[in-house]
Amino acid sequence: AQTVPAPVVAPGQPVECAAGPAAALQGKAFDAGLQAQAQRLSGARAVRVIRPGQAVTMDFSPYRLNIELDAGDRVARLRCG
Repeated sequence: AQTVPAPVVAPGQPVECAAGPAAALQGKAFDAGLQAQAQRLSGARAVRVIRPGQAVTMDFSPYRLNIELDAGDRVARLRCG
């Protein structure tokens, strides 16, 4: 799993992740730019990228966006936690 550091949260911005605003990225090819865009849209403090078959911890963080990829490195699912 790849995690990026927490961005500085400006006053008035959400402090918890909200995956809905990033939903339009589903089906798009994954790259660093898309990861940054998803993080910005969701307001997440951290991002975890999950590839098919990759083991991940079951810990829950309301501040993290999980980007699940398919075998072709396209965004299959975006969820907070």
